[in-house]
Amino acid sequence: MAQTNFERYLENEVLHADPVKLVAILYRAASESVSAARRHLAAGEIRERSRQISKAWEIVAHLLTTLDLEKGGVIARQLAPLYTYMQQRLIEANSLQIDPPLAEVERLLGTISEAWQSVPPIVTATVTYDAQVADEEYAPVSCSF
Repeated sequence: MAQTNFERYLENEVLHADPVKLVAILYRAASESVSAARRHLAAGEIRERSRQISKAWEIVAHLLTTLDLEKGGVIARQLAPLYTYMQQRLIEANSLQIDPPLAEVERLLGTISEAWQSVPPIVTATVTYDAQVADEEYAPVSCSF
């Protein structure tokens, strides 16, 4: 299957991204899907509108299910109901075929994405392996805060 230059670029971006960057990519993809859904709604393109809303819903569902409520603290506990709310609004927009819920979700995603951009990227360094030190310093990486 032939890939476009954009698809190859996106694949490379995802494969080489740290967890913080991956979450930013998900926000961007969800926002782009909502924006596309709004365009399809305005054009009366029902199938494409529904497909883009479903895609955005799935991305938000993934963000929701990957929240680490224990390690993420207050932010994760606040994001969980916000993600659920956005999913409800996407369903409402799709079933009623109206723009206001889409516009609201697009704004919310933009706000969260903007805040996420302030999170510093995770820096990885080459380290020599010392089993004893590795066991003492091990802490799993989480995308949730």
